[in-house]
Amino acid sequence: MKIKYITIIVEDMSESIKFYTDVMGFEIDSKYDLGPEGNITLLKGEGDTMVEIIKNPVDKPGLFSIGIEVEDINTKIKELKSKGVKVIMEPTPITVGLLAFIEDPNGARIALIQHN
Repeated sequence: MKIKYITIIVEDMSESIKFYTDVMGFEIDSKYDLGPEGNITLLKGEGDTMVEIIKNPVDKPGLFSIGIEVEDINTKIKELKSKGVKVIMEPTPITVGLLAFIEDPNGARIALIQHN
């Protein structure tokens, strides 16, 4: 498994984009307008790991989750369940593949993503 992205919920998308690009040196990889559901911007730095910033009407600002890419999400979830890991969202189809969420012992969300 490798860390693919971290997700941060933001209050002000424009201010956050400016911070990550102008101050931190990231480049905008892509943007998604989800209408009333919010906006997503993916920012690329060095290496493969990305920062995903989301503004939506539901979640509080702050670190939301760590995204880890897996080859076979169903097998990985089965393995993690056998080790007592709490699954908070079973594998669900998304635009780019499948997504599931687990929690670490401290309640931190970890997104597992299998890309098609």
